[in-house]
Amino acid sequence: MGAANSVFECAFMKTAHAHIKKKATRWRRILNVAKNGGKARRFRSFFRLSVRYFAALVGFALLGYLVVRAGPAVVWKELQEVGWGVALIIALGGFSQLIKTCAWRQAFMCDIGGLSWSRSFVGQLISDGFGQLGVAGKVIGEGMRISLLRRMVPLSNALSAGAIDGALHSFTAVLVIVSGVAATLLVAQLPSTWRAYAVLIVAVLILAVIVAATALRNRWHLIGHAIRAIGRLPRLQTWISGKQPIIDSAEDTLLNFCNEAPGAFCATLIFNLLWHVLAILEVYIILRFMGARIAVGGAFIVEALTKVINLAGALNPGNFGTYEGGNMLIAKIFGVTGTAGLTLALCRRVRTVFWAAVGGVCMMAIKRTDSAQVKETDDGFEGGVVLHSTGTEPVTK
Repeated sequence: MGAANSVFECAFMKTAHAHIKKKATRWRRILNVAKNGGKARRFRSFFRLSVRYFAALVGFALLGYLVVRAGPAVVWKELQEVGWGVALIIALGGFSQLIKTCAWRQAFMCDIGGLSWSRSFVGQLISDGFGQLGVAGKVIGEGMRISLLRRMVPLSNALSAGAIDGALHSFTAVLVIVSGVAATLLVAQLPSTWRAYAVLIVAVLILAVIVAATALRNRWHLIGHAIRAIGRLPRLQTWISGKQPIIDSAEDTLLNFCNEAPGAFCATLIFNLLWHVLAILEVYIILRFMGARIAVGGAFIVEALTKVINLAGALNPGNFGTYEGGNMLIAKIFGVTGTAGLTLALCRRVRTVFWAAVGGVCMMAIKRTDSAQVKETDDGFEGGVVLHSTGTEPVTK
């Protein structure tokens, strides 16, 4: 029996040892995978940042090249011709941001009585400022804007309002682009290659408008289905699955917005259209200050083609270089010098940077005020005395 027990004990110990060794090997493999996965994620993040910074540097280099080629003295002379018109453009830009704030506030499907206009305006400035940095900038800007609304608006409503306002803004922008490009085909003498590209752009955008209108009418969840299709990819499945409920909720609100709040829907649409009208007026004022003989219709076409340039340069952080170069090409189409197009782009850059800086300063002030209020509230609770519900008897914590 003793020998048998020894055999059983030895066998058990070997089995246990083998099990422990196997388990340790498995955990070591998991840790190695996690470690290598962390390194891979860090490498991908570093690679993406490197590509973005490289694109931005290339954009700055292209911008510098355009200024040097046009002649810094000539560009400076054009800017001096605009003169005090820059201040007028900055003021008009502030009014445009106010109009965009009105459009965004109309998109909320909840009570926003506690959300001040000043905070809404600063949120719009921050969102628009970061939005100039491309797709990633738009995501960051929207996140910053939503962060200003916490404790005042539920997160789901904030996300839905951003989605509604963004969708209607894109819809109105597509209308402007289609109209402007179609007008360009009628009035401008374009090379056959450019004309073919213009027809293709118009066809694609018209198809997108038709699909969007049909989806809105029939309540098709196109975005949700598209995200689910993307989520089937192995590397994106985990990340997409966590975002899917939020995306579905925002799309449901977007599809219901037209039926549940038709007045607010029309108001948001009109405010976004008015924003584009002010952008056209901005182009007209700058070119007239530079002495260019251009009608309002010409300014409308220039703005529409500029939006095409913005689409083409969406992957370039800040659209540096491509935006200015595109404006130079557009100006030449209408018989205006390329330097005038470059100056137009630079004046609009000044307006964008000015209001982005104002938004950044105001946001820091708001964050400082919010932190002080939270600290005062915490100090009040830690003081050791809390008022009773009757409001007369102090109760010691």
